[in-house]
Amino acid sequence: MKKNNLISVVVIIGLIFAASIWYARNNGLLPVAAGDEAVLYDGLFNTILAIAFGFFLIVEGVLLYSIIKFRRRKGDETDGPAIHENLSLEIVWTAIPTVIVMWVAIYSFDVYTAMQGTQDLGGMAHGGMHQHQTVANSNHERGGMPMSKATLASSNSDGVLMAGTVPAGSDDVVAINVSAMQFAWIFNYTDEIATAELHVPVGKKVRLNMNAVDVLHAFWVPQLRIKQDVIPGRETYLEFTPRVVGEYPVVCAELCGSYHGGMRTTMVIDTPEDYQAWLKEQQEIASNDPEAIVATNSIPSVSQMSEQEYLTGKVAQLGGEHQHMMMKH
Repeated sequence: MKKNNLISVVVIIGLIFAASIWYARNNGLLPVAAGDEAVLYDGLFNTILAIAFGFFLIVEGVLLYSIIKFRRRKGDETDGPAIHENLSLEIVWTAIPTVIVMWVAIYSFDVYTAMQGTQDLGGMAHGGMHQHQTVANSNHERGGMPMSKATLASSNSDGVLMAGTVPAGSDDVVAINVSAMQFAWIFNYTDEIATAELHVPVGKKVRLNMNAVDVLHAFWVPQLRIKQDVIPGRETYLEFTPRVVGEYPVVCAELCGSYHGGMRTTMVIDTPEDYQAWLKEQQEIASNDPEAIVATNSIPSVSQMSEQEYLTGKVAQLGGEHQHMMMKH
């Protein structure tokens, strides 16, 4: 009898394990995983979901079994047996959750660390940082937009940092400066390209150097499983590697004002060929219409404008008339 009971328990545990794995892999709760970081996140999410679903089946199974097995029989008016102080059971139900929680914590930290990326792009020496800070301060004094610390410490003839450039040895990294404002996203590339729509090449590491002009915002792309606060007066960043070509929503995930719900744009993951063609097209637009440049505030006639005034006009020029009208409210 004991052998049969043991076999039954092993079979039931095996079925629960198989059901948990199947559900974790076929839950359909997440959108397409469009980047390497999304794959890491999904692995963690599915693992936790499998553990939770397994415990759900065990708890509900024991509950249903107990309801049937230990139900009061007709005519039975006696009290149940007084059972207490089962030390072995208490050790088991304390040790198992402890081990699982500790393992999940370590796994989660590994995924978090992998998704955070490095603190710099690997090519910024102390001297370069000092030069960058000097030029950045000069730009700030001239009324220009604050540039990212991850940009290269190089400048144009006016001493203004060129947005989107990256340190030597970082050819495989696409660096993009992101400005958040009520209620629009502005993306600044190299060669004085500025757009209201984010384009990135598939298979290359992308670094977004982000700052907010007015209030707290949050950059969120559900298909990449990444979200980062964009904070006034403080630079934040995101690093990711896109893998699936397509168009995905960029959403502000932090309540930033009356029209917060409308602060959306699109991230386009292009093939390398399409990305280069898009860059060339944007370069032609920038060369034909210098007033459309948002990467740096270096135009003499507007050098004394505030960042809010400067970007407000540029959003309208980039086709953001709707966002411009919303900001008036």
